[in-house]
Amino acid sequence: MNFGGWLSLTARLALALAIGLALGLIVGAPWAAVAVVLAICLALQLLHLLHLLRWLQADQTELAPELPGPWGQLVAMIVRLYRRKQFHKQRLLRLLRELRRSTAAMPDGVVVLNPQAEILWFNRTAARLLGFRGKTDFGLRIENLVRQPEFVRYLRSGQFATPVIVRSAAGSQFLSLQIVPYGAGQLLTLVRDVTREARLEAMRKDFVANASHELRSPLTVISGYLETLATDGEFDPALAGPLQEMQRQAQRMTSIVQDLIELSRLESSDSQAAYQPIDVVALMALLRQDVLARPQHPAQVQLRADSNALLLGEDIQIHSAFSNLVDNAAKYTPADGSVAIRWWTDDDGGHFSVTDTGIGIAPEHIPRLTERFYRVDAGRSRATGGSGLGLAIVKHVLQRHGAQLSIDSQEGRGSTFTCHFPPERLQAAENVVDTAATAVTAS
Repeated sequence: MNFGGWLSLTARLALALAIGLALGLIVGAPWAAVAVVLAICLALQLLHLLHLLRWLQADQTELAPELPGPWGQLVAMIVRLYRRKQFHKQRLLRLLRELRRSTAAMPDGVVVLNPQAEILWFNRTAARLLGFRGKTDFGLRIENLVRQPEFVRYLRSGQFATPVIVRSAAGSQFLSLQIVPYGAGQLLTLVRDVTREARLEAMRKDFVANASHELRSPLTVISGYLETLATDGEFDPALAGPLQEMQRQAQRMTSIVQDLIELSRLESSDSQAAYQPIDVVALMALLRQDVLARPQHPAQVQLRADSNALLLGEDIQIHSAFSNLVDNAAKYTPADGSVAIRWWTDDDGGHFSVTDTGIGIAPEHIPRLTERFYRVDAGRSRATGGSGLGLAIVKHVLQRHGAQLSIDSQEGRGSTFTCHFPPERLQAAENVVDTAATAVTAS
């Protein structure tokens, strides 16, 4: 801190008081003279203050007044602070312009929302894709402008890991919207035009569905003729082996076609599954009987029902999903192994799990298991009749029921597949039965 100005001011004030006191002694009124000197000094300081206020109100640093003493130091400090502020302001404006130019050049739309989902800012691409209009839409809640039910549910769910696909307001485009939380509760909405990908996916689904239906009829004819040849007594016995292999491959192809038709049917419907009551405990017993009816099955098939609650869903689809899980467990479990089927409920909803002591799955394969035609070991899958579509069907069935599939597996030790259903998919059974855990061993 510079004390020079203050010392100079103090010295001038002392000198003025001394002169005033001397003149007051000469005229016989010392205190009046001192008062006059102080009044003049105060008036000078008020005049300097007035100059400073006028300069600050003008907001022009180039017209800074030249004031003596501490007032001049104060003016110099204000000028430095103002120039520093202007420097940072210009720097911030340059960064903001660069940011706006970069976001405007982005092929994806960007919408900034506050914690109440009100629009704070958006770029040109977002305005074009979502139909926003300049500054008139600032401050409006985004669900008032993007009214697709899928996006509204996505926004209110708080689960933003996976983007949601919606149609544009005109209906000619498919848009992918993903929300990224940041800062103090703010939300960044990324908008992409995925029309081309959506149309390619629709073409793929149509092709698979049409091809599956077209293949079903010739496969039925081929299987019928093969069965006729196998029962023909005059058929050359030397061809019995190739004929059986042809029948096995025809059955495998028929199974793949049926799975493709089922998968196409599930993918063609985006609606939620119906709420039909399903007796899971009875379904578990039926699935166990199916496993035991196989020519080769695990030594133990255990059932454990910790709840008698009913599952609300579509019976055919739930049976298909649970059957795929149990069938996979039986296929990949050795004859001396075991399969455990369990149903239980808690505060999080209902849970159906299938645990086996089979070959297990390596960790790198688990994220891709629900992809269609993905198989950990293609050779082993063909040997067991696997098509690579079962878990894809399970995933789509669970999605229609608002459920999720979790997979826990260790290579060489077995696997556990668990279906987690939300509480709204449960219904208490009318006739309460003993829900104690039971274990049934296959003979």
